[in-house]
Formats: sequence, C-alpha cells, structure tokens
Amino acid sequence: MSTTVAVPDAAAMEALGVSLAALLRAGDLLVLTGPLGAGKTTLTRGIGRGLGVRGQVASPTFVLARTHPALAASGVPLVHVDAYRLASAAELDDLDLDYESTVVVVEWGEGLLDGVADSWLDVRIERPVGAAGGTVSGASEVPDAPADETVDEPRTVVLEAHGPRWQGVALSLP
Repeated sequence: MSTTVAVPDAAAMEALGVSLAALLRAGDLLVLTGPLGAGKTTLTRGIGRGLGVRGQVASPTFVLARTHPALAASGVPLVHVDAYRLASAAELDDLDLDYESTVVVVEWGEGLLDGVADSWLDVRIERPVGAAGGTVSGASEVPDAPADETVDEPRTVVLEAHGPRWQGVALSLP
C-alpha cells in the first residue's frame, strides 16, 4: 500500500510529520530516503512534535542516533538515526537501537534494515532540482543543498507501507 503527498514547502513538510505521528505507535520503523536537503530532518522534526517529545529534533549526523524521550508519561519516545556514514547493516546493529518501545526514524537507511522488523514505512522524498525542474530521489547527493538545510520548494513524498502492522491502516494524509 502506498500514498503520494504533494508538499509545497518546509512548513508543510513539518506539518506532514505531525499528521504522520498521529498514526505511529511504539515499535514503528520509518526509513527516510531522499537527496541531501530533501527535508528528511524537517519531516522528522514534525514527527517529534506530533509525538510530543523532548528536545530539539535536529540531524544526528555526527552522533548517528539521538533519543528524544516523550514529554508525557503515556507518550512514545522517538529515536532519530542518520545512517549516512554507516557502511553496513552490522554497523547499524551496533547502535543497539530500541525498536520495540520507541518510534525509530532512520534517514539514509535504505538497504540497512533488512530483517530488523516485519513491518515498516518507506518514506521517499523527491525534490525538483535545476532550472529544468527535474526531480531527484533516492540517495543521490545534491551538491547545491547543504545536509542540514531544506530549500523551500515543493516536494513529493511517497509513503509505502510494508508488513502486517500497516494492513488496514489508511495512509491518507493531508
């Protein structure tokens, strides 16, 4: 099951994250894919806001993974991972992430999470580049966009659900 969402700007990307958080629960895994500057961290910031977690959600590039505890006792913590510098699934496994009692969001995790969970959401963010208005998706680098900076331009977000957790869950997001 998949759904496609047009996202006009960074504020809408964060709002999409807030909406997506309403569907999430402990044990959920999201794999974010897109070029540098696509909005992966902005989306994750919205997820953190929607989950009501503590701390500023920023790119964990240099620490690799950052845990944001829930503000409310009944809330779910967010684990935000940046796997950009990891070379293998074994290196990701070495982080000893808590997949069962948190929501785990992994940027650049495509191909590194096989066998970690029986259910997950693939979130692919595409953005236009260049004067021709073409799009870039996947893990391609875009040299004109710094990793921590999201250029305020339209994006296309494709969410694809995998596994039994997502059967019957409507991914109809604004």
